[in-house]
Amino acid sequence: MNVNSSQSVNGSTQGAFRGNDPVRLHVTTAVAQVIVWPFILIDLFMLLVYLRKQVLGTEARYVLFAQTLLADAIFLLLTNCGVISYYVDFVVPMAFCVPLCIVMDALAQVSPNIILAMCLERYVAICMPLRHVDIFTPQRTVLIITIIWLLSFMRPLVDLIILLSYIAESYFYKMTSCSYEVLLQRDWHMMMRGNVYILKLVFTVLILCFSYGSIMMVARRASGDNRNAASKGQRTMLLHVLQLFFCTLEAVSPFIEARILEMRDINLFLIIRYFDFLAFHIFSRAISPLIYGFRDEKFYTALRYYACCKFNDISTHTHVTPQWQVKYLNKELQIVSK
Repeated sequence: MNVNSSQSVNGSTQGAFRGNDPVRLHVTTAVAQVIVWPFILIDLFMLLVYLRKQVLGTEARYVLFAQTLLADAIFLLLTNCGVISYYVDFVVPMAFCVPLCIVMDALAQVSPNIILAMCLERYVAICMPLRHVDIFTPQRTVLIITIIWLLSFMRPLVDLIILLSYIAESYFYKMTSCSYEVLLQRDWHMMMRGNVYILKLVFTVLILCFSYGSIMMVARRASGDNRNAASKGQRTMLLHVLQLFFCTLEAVSPFIEARILEMRDINLFLIIRYFDFLAFHIFSRAISPLIYGFRDEKFYTALRYYACCKFNDISTHTHVTPQWQVKYLNKELQIVSK
């Protein structure tokens, strides 16, 4: 196995399924398809519900949630294409691989950055409820999302600029089995990337500790409905912390895999790589639908309504509305009016 093509960094899955055993290659690739596609379809369905339900677009938390659905769906789709391309041993020109790696790495960072913004949104909603409407206006929410997308692309673009400073033009005409290592051709470059990641991790942990600690204090002091809202926000924050934890391990896993690969145990390396792919690439992105898709009452009601194939406004129909549709509409109106 080629060591350079089997290692990956944040957003690459090349080498995850390759080995000398063709049976294992077939099985792991097939299992990946079975696991990945349901989450892609769930994310796309939830995104469609968000777009169809205009009232969800008026609240910052749902706007931010929609961005995670969009980024995760594209990331999983491109990741799955990478899995299939590696399965068929497909190589591409370096000039095509480099932009793809930049997009993949940026998409891998969007969700954690958005989740961090969602934590701050919950902090403001619970600890500063009177200022929440002024701080997270629709215009400011869009501005926050734009900044997050730009910041997510900044790190891979910096890696590209550094690469261009010491790589000859002929480098981009080579054929490669695409992985993020094509942007990291020097040891000091990879070390610098790791140091930047550590600084970002420390910054994220500080924000999470501050937000969660503040929400806990509010939950203890509150009473009645305010206490219930604070407790629910506290549980949501815990799920956000869990999701960010898995996203963190996703970024750390390539360095662990590199150490295992140094042991020259290819079978162990493939097992660890496959586990990392399922646990950190897939599972970490499966928590988002759990947090806001199924735990949130308003969004869950909209999901149930549209899951019953009711994608057309009932006001356009002349026949009598069925009883089950009336029930869902009444429940929706009650939630929205709260």
